[in-house]
Amino acid sequence: MFKHTALSLALCLILFPEHQKAEEITKINLPDMGDSSGTLISPAEEKEFGEEFFRSLHSQVVINQDPEIQDYIQAVGQKLTANSDAPSHPFHFFVVMENDINAFAGPGGYIGVNSGLILMTEAESELASVMAHEVSHVTQRHLFRAAEAAGRLSIPSAAGMLAAILLGTQSPAMGQAAIMAIMGGNIQFQINFTRENEEEADRVGMQTLSASHFDPRSMPTFFERLQQATRYYGQSVPEFLRTHPVTASRISDTRGRAETYPYKQYPDSLGYQLIKAKIRVISDANQIDTKNYFNSRLTQGTAEQRTIAKYGLGLVALKNEKFSEAEAIFQELAKSNPEQSHYASALARTSFNSHNYPQALSRYKKLLEQFPDNDAIKLEYIAALLKSKNAELARTQLLALSYETHKIPVYWELLGQAYSELNQPAESHRYLAEYYFAMGEIQDAILQLRLAKTSPGLNFQLSSILNERLNFILNKQAEAKRNK
Repeated sequence: MFKHTALSLALCLILFPEHQKAEEITKINLPDMGDSSGTLISPAEEKEFGEEFFRSLHSQVVINQDPEIQDYIQAVGQKLTANSDAPSHPFHFFVVMENDINAFAGPGGYIGVNSGLILMTEAESELASVMAHEVSHVTQRHLFRAAEAAGRLSIPSAAGMLAAILLGTQSPAMGQAAIMAIMGGNIQFQINFTRENEEEADRVGMQTLSASHFDPRSMPTFFERLQQATRYYGQSVPEFLRTHPVTASRISDTRGRAETYPYKQYPDSLGYQLIKAKIRVISDANQIDTKNYFNSRLTQGTAEQRTIAKYGLGLVALKNEKFSEAEAIFQELAKSNPEQSHYASALARTSFNSHNYPQALSRYKKLLEQFPDNDAIKLEYIAALLKSKNAELARTQLLALSYETHKIPVYWELLGQAYSELNQPAESHRYLAEYYFAMGEIQDAILQLRLAKTSPGLNFQLSSILNERLNFILNKQAEAKRNK
């Protein structure tokens, strides 16, 4: 346990019933692990706490693993953080595959957005306004100013607590059970989440939004839609969703600030529309409704919107393994829009999913010639290389990917597969351990490391690395058990 440990509060963009008064600000009980000046937490401690928090989330909710979706949300986030008060602060943005309307900021700059919130937005600037608000919670150190009392927790316990609170917004019973398990040690949790924090995040977030060339007016517009949507929840709104009210005064304040910015048009990027269509297909279990949704838009709106609808129908066909139908749609789209990577990627993915790996490999190679810096395409290309028994090139390509890509667990899974194909079992188990560790599956990670230690041909250097990593994860496991 650190002498001084970190605090974070999972801060959510919250719905609030219209009949509740603005003065009703609910108190959240959370651990105190730092101060507002940041003197009780080092950057290294904050980084470790963020990573622990992210792992805890993976073990409790479904975090998006689709490279294209991840590439998009990270790109929007980076555009915002570059124009924030702390452009050098590390941030990682990700999508939680849940239909609930939610977004949150965690420790270490980890910011999540629910798929349900993305689908509710009607403009890219609305999505950016939510993300800018959460970025501002981080840059203004609300995550630390929110609690300055006496309670202290280990990093694993606090990370689990925050993840449990997020889980509570999806499954209140499970979330409450997890929280009560951590509170079983008679530790006091007490923080007051203030209206001032929200107002400051709105104000600073709007400045960031404008500087990043998104529409400042989108913030009050989206808040109004959130407020209207709450009437459909009735009394079933999760308790945690009541702690950050979208009130009439908050909407009025943001509307007033937005009007001080010059008016101009802010068109949506094609990427926003394509990713939104993809999330709709992934999220909806009833593909008949999704297909009807896109069919109804084939003859409506602009030419670009009709193209998006056709792309959506292609994704529905691909999900339902109607490969000939998907092939025809994506062939047409890729031919008509050669400058767009998404259509050609979907065409290559159709080959991959239909097990035509030579064709998939050929298509991905052409894509990378046109889009050499696209990590999403690279990951799919690597998967095709592995299926084509070209493990050495896959390994080389993986090791050349950016550090940001390492935060996606599938990166470690692919690396483990590559070493398995190369008949290097120790390295394979080593990287599969990292995959399970990133997914929050600690026991499986430990098993993989123990298998790595018994693999043939183990040299002294790799043995030392495995011992160090195993001891690290075992200590994490033991610390978590002590604080239950």
